[in-house]
Amino acid sequence: MNEEALMYSKYMKEALKQARKAGEIGEVPIGCVIVCEDRIIARGYNQRNKRKSTLAHAEILAIEKASRKLEDWRLEGCVMYVTLEPCPMCAGAIVQARIPKVVIGAMNPKAGCGGSILNILQERRFNHQVETVSGVCGQECQDMLQDFFRRLRDRKRNMP
Repeated sequence: MNEEALMYSKYMKEALKQARKAGEIGEVPIGCVIVCEDRIIARGYNQRNKRKSTLAHAEILAIEKASRKLEDWRLEGCVMYVTLEPCPMCAGAIVQARIPKVVIGAMNPKAGCGGSILNILQERRFNHQVETVSGVCGQECQDMLQDFFRRLRDRKRNMP
């Protein structure tokens, strides 16, 4: 494994830790970290149910924290690591925040906007495009999501 792949894996493992936090509170296990100058400056995990907010996606929460940390809405020197391909809202926020690179664990064929359904991250008509790297720790990210939804279906099936 080359140095770049090791770095991607290192930070995706941190995003997976965030995803586990979401799963532990019954949220869809999606996690995110934002890295600047080889340091994690923000972390986020899904909290839609906990916060009762459509906006409480891992990426949005991490972007808010990173912006506060850097005291700027522009995150031009940052890399985002996220366990699942961003949805339309998150992909739009990534573009708006001017994040230059997103490293994605698992792709999302049902709602992904980093190449699966749409590619908002690399839409040429926007004034900013985002480099993407996908499949980093992909199997682990996908397994975590599949296990979560399998347990959820089992619980529903076993309800009286």
